[in-house]
This record gives sequence, C-alpha cells and structure tokens, in this order.
Amino acid sequence: MESLLGLIEQSFDLRYTGWVREALNELPDSFTITDPYISGHPIVFASNGFLKMFGYSKDEVIGKNGRMFQGAETDRRSVMEIREAIREERDVQVSILNYRKDGTPFWMLFQMSPVFSKEDGRVINFIGVQVPILRKTRRSGLGLERNAMNLSEDGAGLRSSIFRCCRREICSDSVLELGLASLALESVSIHDDREIVIDEPCEATESQKTKATAAINNILSVLTRYSELTGRFVSRKKCCLSGTGRLNASLNLSLGRIKQSFVLTDALSPDLPIVYASDAFLKLTGYARHEVLGQNCRFLSGIDTDPTVQYQIKECIQTEQACTVRILNYRKDMTPFWNCLHISPIRNASGKVAYFVGIQIDDSCNNQETHGLSPHRRQLSVVGAVKVAVRSSSMGASTS
Repeated sequence: MESLLGLIEQSFDLRYTGWVREALNELPDSFTITDPYISGHPIVFASNGFLKMFGYSKDEVIGKNGRMFQGAETDRRSVMEIREAIREERDVQVSILNYRKDGTPFWMLFQMSPVFSKEDGRVINFIGVQVPILRKTRRSGLGLERNAMNLSEDGAGLRSSIFRCCRREICSDSVLELGLASLALESVSIHDDREIVIDEPCEATESQKTKATAAINNILSVLTRYSELTGRFVSRKKCCLSGTGRLNASLNLSLGRIKQSFVLTDALSPDLPIVYASDAFLKLTGYARHEVLGQNCRFLSGIDTDPTVQYQIKECIQTEQACTVRILNYRKDMTPFWNCLHISPIRNASGKVAYFVGIQIDDSCNNQETHGLSPHRRQLSVVGAVKVAVRSSSMGASTS
C-alpha cells in the first residue's frame, strides 16, 4: 500500500515539484485533485481543509476514488452529472449529499474543473472543490421572544420546519403543540454556522457558488506557477492540437480497468508515440508513466534485440495486420526479459485505424495459464476490451 501511495504522489510531484503541496495547503479551501491517467481515477492530493471537513487522514484518502464519500442518500443524477463532465472534460457545479468518515451526511456544493497539459492538450488532473451548504439560524437578545411570536403566527411554517430539521414524523397537532416551546429554545441556542441536515435537496447560494469558483481559480494559479518550475506547463483551457494523440478522460478511465500489461500507440502521429501505458506495463518494465508517454516502443529494445523481429513488427504495422512475436526487451534497470508481444490495429467508430495496441507477457510465464486462459487468449481479451473502449469513446465524442 505504501508503494502505491508513493507512486501516486510521485506522479503528482513530477509535474509540479514537491513544493506545490505546501503552497496548496496554505489555501483555506476544501478540495481534492485527481489523476484520470492512473487506474481508478484516484485522488492524488487532498487539502487540509478537505481532511478536516470529512474526518479522514491523508493516507485514508490518497489513492481512493471520490465514490467513497457517497452513500445511500446520494442522488444518482448528481453523480451522473459529474461523470458526464469527466467524460466531456468540462467544468461542472452541482449540489450533492456526501458523507463524512463517521457516517454523518451533509449537503455541499461540488465544483470540478479539468487541468490540461499545454504540451499535448490532454487532461492531466481534475480539481474538485467542496463548499458546505449551511443553513443559518438567528440568535439575538430578542431571539426567543421573536421565535415565540413566529410560532404562534405561522404554525404551518413551524410544522414544515419540524419535518425538515427533526427528520421524524409528527403524528398529531397535540404533539406539534408540545414541541413548540422546546423547539423555540433550541432554535436560539444553535450556533449561527451550525449545519442542519435535511432530506430534500439544498441549493447553494450565489455567495457559495462564488466561493467555489474563487477556490478553483486560486488552485489553478498555484498549479500553473509550480508547473512552470518543471517546464511541464498546465492550463485551464484545452489547447488545439492536430491529430488524435490526446486521449480523452473517458477513454483513459475505460483503459484503466484493463489489468494486463499493454500500451496504446497513436497510429495517426509520426513514429507511433505511446499515448497510454497500463499500470501492469509500468510494473513489468520499471518505468514511470511520464518516461513512457510520447515514446516509440523501440525504447524497450537493446543491444541483443533481434533486428529481424523488429522488422517483422514494422511490417505488420505498415500493413495494418495483427502479429505475435517473441522479442528480447530491456527493463529500465537494463535487465533483459523475453517478451511475448502481440500487436493489433485498433479502429475507431468510422473504421479507420486510430491506434495500435501492444500486449506484453513475460515469456517466463508463457506456458502458464491464468484463470483458465492461455497467454494468447489473454492477449486477445485485451484487444477486445481496448476495441470496445476506443469505439465507445469515439462514438460518444461524435455525438457530444
């Protein structure tokens, strides 16, 4: 678990430098930053304000998906709004019921914004800001008297308040009358900023919406400044690129569910750069994701790699045919391994070859079966899963 957390935090630090965490934690807001390029779209940063609001420690949050804060009463439509915004790589602002670590529910305004790489235009992070929706009560010297007057003048309004705030059924008018005095006393003893949980949806105020937007802007300002120190610039706006080298967030999420070792290369860009590398591929080769993306797969070759096999791979790519080869490759630490490599073209919804997928299996496991599947069948299952993900993504893009 510690190594996974280290890998996730490292992916964040490499783009922004380690000082970015200190700068972000100086912000008073509650927010998280997620990485759609890591399997499961996990949280890679959680602010101190977020941890305090939800009651979790950093280690309990980093590496987890935001689903962990939803519960039985969370509106599925709000969740779908967020998912759709991720798929379309756009901002979203929605009121949603979430849950703290101790199980208590509360309403909050959630605003999410994508962060784009200026290098290739792809989404590298999503920022999620949480602003609690609070209901304030009056407390003044005349509060008790005014509450008593209001109770007698507006019994219907009180009945509505009891239903909302107490969250229990009032069975008769006599019970309602017995509750008047105690409710009046309670209503003036509640602290101004105390949160009241209610069943029906809570709408955020304009000031709360403004607060969320300001928080997003402040976070983006910090990320932009600290990305400049590494030369890996980020932007709030998507830059216009030719070609299809950039994967959208929806496709990244779908590919992240495939647990085998594989890479996806862009068939429409010069030299077929890698645009996606699975976690299993990174584990097999020892490379970090930023060291792989944009490279041609030749970087795995070494002094003893057979050029005949390399030519065979090149030929199958030129003819847009699938092939399976056994090739000597090298890990980052330069240790060699025999790679049972399967390459297959991947067509988009229009039928054009948009990508090539390469599935790697360490040949020391070549004669073993996993879950009843031979290595070749495992590779074909990956090809099928990638085809479904790519075609679904391209069809969704064409209709959005």
